Amino acid sequence: MNKNQLILLVVVAAVVGGIGYSLSKKEQATWTDPSSKMGQKLLSDLKVDDVNNVESVTIKSSTGSLSLAKKGDVWGVPDRGDYPANYENLQSFLMKVFELKVAQPVKATGGQLERLELLPPDKGTNGGAGTLVEFKDKSGKILTTLTLGKKVSKESGAASPMGGGSYPVGRYVLAGSDTKNVALVSETFANIEPKAEDWLDKDFLKIEKLRSLAVTHPQATNSWKISRETEAGEWKLQDAKGEEKLDTSKTSGFNWLLSSGSFADVAGPAVKPEDTGLDKPVVAKLETFEDFAYEVKLGKAQPDGRHYVQFKTSAAIAKERAPGKDEKPEDKEKLDKEFKEKTKKAEEKLKKEKFHDKWVYLVDKYTVENLLKERREFLAEKKDETKKDDAKKAPRPGAPELLEPQFPK
Repeated sequence: MNKNQLILLVVVAAVVGGIGYSLSKKEQATWTDPSSKMGQKLLSDLKVDDVNNVESVTIKSSTGSLSLAKKGDVWGVPDRGDYPANYENLQSFLMKVFELKVAQPVKATGGQLERLELLPPDKGTNGGAGTLVEFKDKSGKILTTLTLGKKVSKESGAASPMGGGSYPVGRYVLAGSDTKNVALVSETFANIEPKAEDWLDKDFLKIEKLRSLAVTHPQATNSWKISRETEAGEWKLQDAKGEEKLDTSKTSGFNWLLSSGSFADVAGPAVKPEDTGLDKPVVAKLETFEDFAYEVKLGKAQPDGRHYVQFKTSAAIAKERAPGKDEKPEDKEKLDKEFKEKTKKAEEKLKKEKFHDKWVYLVDKYTVENLLKERREFLAEKKDETKKDDAKKAPRPGAPELLEPQFPK
């Protein structure tokens, strides 16, 4: 290769490289918007007053739609009969949206919106639709919208404490409907979905210090009742028949039954008793050492294994304290004060738990599994005396077999 040929190759390489660089910059220009700056607020026109004026939030995706609405001072879920929404989760979401900052500006047009999953929920195909969130005021006017698109993940690496694999670090979003307002943000908004059960306030009743439990099945022979004399006492079967005996190893779970209960969902207004199985329920009556009583109606198992449950709560709360037999005058003031505090606490607990009486809940099977068991499932197994006798007669392993003595005739 002579000198001229070498120069020609260098020139060609430079031209090709320049074209490649130009194309690269052009491709980058379609994704990066120089007019937007990293770190600035995405919704720069959204003011604090606007956030305070949000009275409803609608979440739409290709799979469905859900609204959260404020009535008075309480946020509720209309699809669940206005059951209270989890205000902490909702408030956290609103503040994240208000403070949302651009991590990387993006200029997206045409097919890029689909690839970033930022198309409207009713327009996207092949996974190109985003999750549209509308924020409205009291009159129903849309204050702003935010479309949540494709999530971005990062490889943690084999040496990472996470043990390798990927984890979410951000998400593409579209503020309003102007495609100039597309950006990558550091929030993933992983739980922002149009699923009513995810937005319900999961605060639930708490049954403590259980004293007795009676379960009535539609078939009387399956019914049973157990009780104990003290909080640390042993459970005993009431109305035992014949040789029936309670297997105490199977009743330890009753010590904490519904003491930290939870629910998965709430039945909507249109759900009928025949759909839930509450027209022919298993009925459990629970009484505590604090004189609280709960009636629990349990419906039939649903396809997902969960059960519909309905509660009715009551309590025998004394209004006056009966003085002790040998009570001293100097102790009266202290005891009266303790009685008033205990009474107030009980009344507050009753008011809080009676709230649940007007709803029908959907709970996981493990929450109420013990209440669904039949009488025979708690009984100790009967010993088979025949087998016991046979075992006595059988020779020990390795022992010589004893033959009956033979006498001459």
